[in-house]
Amino acid sequence: MALKVYNDLTNKKEEFQPLDPPAVKMYVCGITPYDETHLGHGRAYVAFDIVRRYLEYSGFKVEHIQNITDVDDKIIKKSRELGVSSKDLVDKNLKSFDEVMGKLNVKPANIYPKATEHIEEMVRWIGGLVDRGFAYSLPDGVYFEVSKFKDYGKLSGRKLEEMEAGARVEVHGGKRNPLDFALWKKAKEGEPSWPSPWGEGRPGWHIECSAMSTKYLGEQFDIHGGGLDLEFPHHENEIAQTEALTGKIPWVKYWLHNGFINVNHQKMSKSLGNFFTLKEIFEKFDPMVVRFFLLSTHYRSPINYSDTEIAAAGEGYSKIVEFIEDIDFRLGKTTEEAIEVELEDLQEELDKFNDKFKASMEDDFNTAGALGAVFEMIKFCRKTLDVEAEKECLELMKSSVVELCGVLGLNLEGRTSNLEHGIEIDQLIEERETARKNKDFKRADEIRKEFEVKGIILEDTAYGTKWKFRP
Repeated sequence: MALKVYNDLTNKKEEFQPLDPPAVKMYVCGITPYDETHLGHGRAYVAFDIVRRYLEYSGFKVEHIQNITDVDDKIIKKSRELGVSSKDLVDKNLKSFDEVMGKLNVKPANIYPKATEHIEEMVRWIGGLVDRGFAYSLPDGVYFEVSKFKDYGKLSGRKLEEMEAGARVEVHGGKRNPLDFALWKKAKEGEPSWPSPWGEGRPGWHIECSAMSTKYLGEQFDIHGGGLDLEFPHHENEIAQTEALTGKIPWVKYWLHNGFINVNHQKMSKSLGNFFTLKEIFEKFDPMVVRFFLLSTHYRSPINYSDTEIAAAGEGYSKIVEFIEDIDFRLGKTTEEAIEVELEDLQEELDKFNDKFKASMEDDFNTAGALGAVFEMIKFCRKTLDVEAEKECLELMKSSVVELCGVLGLNLEGRTSNLEHGIEIDQLIEERETARKNKDFKRADEIRKEFEVKGIILEDTAYGTKWKFRP
């Protein structure tokens, strides 16, 4: 098997061959922290966390850079509305971003470069584009001239002539083409600004990513990722200005974009009132259930968020966790006596599901198919649990499921192992078992009712009594 990824630059699946294996250099567009982190962010960063995790699982060494746009029109506007400094607003929302990403089990990037810490690099970039004839100055800033870059539109598949015909007429007539975009914005009163050859001001959004990605990953690298909404104009503009300055083509070998989030089959947006922050969602649902929900659809496809669908994801995630809990329970009851299951035979059967998992992931990171393989493995293991299995076999089944879920970033910590009253519950279960042995069924029934009041379900098995909270 060979990993294939869908490359939006070529509009086809291609075998993944990094520029300098086993190293993989990946840049993912980060947040503009003017507000709380929302579900769309979660979708993007879980998607590229999966890309990173599977590449690392496959033996690659991933260098992951994710920028922070900490100077932007939205930040300036929001900080004025709240009466706080831009820095305080950014710091508050970045702290929240770290918290929710941690709950989603998204691995931190190697570096999170901030735009405000790389202004000098951006000024040099803009100067280089001006010197090479790709940019020009106007009273309000410096602009990239898209008509000078012959391949403009190659990522989005749009033709310059068609885009020009459909473009709105600009308020000021200084721009040579309505599609020309700002590289440097002259400062307005009260806005954060930095010195430059074109006067006090700040960089445009697009130049930030080009300058920071190439600083840390070089003039050419393997993967550039982000949401589908960034393909045009942001990523298109990044390509134009970067390849115009460096002359290195292609600047990025593989372009990957994740699909949109819909809420009850409508695109998520603040204007429609269907906009959810991750903090709000986590008040209702376990973050691992949210991650499972995001994994249940291929990263390139749109995904519909609703309480019904996330509840279904909760049931799927619970089945995996319950399997691990059942294994742990059996491990606590299993002796080293003769068995019916051979370890080598078990491994051979489990390898079939491992192969299915890998085949799905090698097909452009198909997490939905990979989850299917995990459930097939669990179904097989449950049949094996019906026979006498020694400790090594149980441990192999558990480690096999945990390993594949680890590639998907799903935490499977047993829910019963972290409860404050676990010891008290175990003592009550033991008292109930003693009562049943002594035929004190009244006391045994009283204890069961105590559990029911607390929302705890008991299950009597041949290996003892298991317990869990009612879903």
